Amino acid sequence: MSFTVFVAVITAALLHASWNALVKGGADKRLNMAGVVIGHLTIAGPLLFIVPAPDPASYPYLVAGTILHFGYQSFLLASYKEGDLTQVYPIARGSAPLIVAGVSVLFLGVALNLPELLAILLIAAGIFSIALVRGADGLRNRKAAVLALVTGCFIASYSLVDGMGARLAGTSLGFYTWLGTANAVIFAIYMGATTPQVLRDLPGKGRMVFLVGGSASFVAYALVIWAFTQAPIALVTALRETSIVFALLIGVGLMGERLSLAKVFSTLVTLLGVIALRFSRP
Repeated sequence: MSFTVFVAVITAALLHASWNALVKGGADKRLNMAGVVIGHLTIAGPLLFIVPAPDPASYPYLVAGTILHFGYQSFLLASYKEGDLTQVYPIARGSAPLIVAGVSVLFLGVALNLPELLAILLIAAGIFSIALVRGADGLRNRKAAVLALVTGCFIASYSLVDGMGARLAGTSLGFYTWLGTANAVIFAIYMGATTPQVLRDLPGKGRMVFLVGGSASFVAYALVIWAFTQAPIALVTALRETSIVFALLIGVGLMGERLSLAKVFSTLVTLLGVIALRFSRP
């Protein structure tokens, strides 16, 4: 993996952890999630008139990706209602690279060398172990864990679909601009139909999340989509999920969640996987 791709994905990881903390940390999580998703329009809206249109060959992937992103956001929201950031986030993000790697190798004919596979396993193990140590704190929540695992399946699915779609589109930014716009509109319609008060509160109570969280989310995944066109999807997905390290720091430092030696060890394992992944392929 090139240094440029590596830095882009690490930057995306930091931004991703930040908007997740915004959603989890607010009192009204539906409002915060709506602010992030609909807030994509702050950047995607103007870009629609600037970026090139994606190739029609990518349209099926755009449709599938929009559906999968909506499913991911719905289950992530449900997960955060049941569990805390340092439980939900590791399970959701830790399961995704394993699924993506398995599907890539078994069904898509992607060849990953042994160091790359070991790096992915290290990252996933470190991420998962952060969630598992919650039991030692007496805070294990099985319902939240199941919801987070389903969320991880959606993450893996949209990662594969978006990566293949962006390659066919001929423009990673154009592809995600269309996808992000469609996702924002659909989520706004869903909120209007189920919780219209959320849309009414968005310009006031949700303005900061809309502007900051929405922009961070869009830029983060735009970087990832570009990286999907430059490196194997499985490697990019694994590296992106190191956002758990940033989520852990945010959860402990800003949200008052508990830190233990086990979590420190888990973080070190994750970082070891990151280092291995950085140097596993030129």
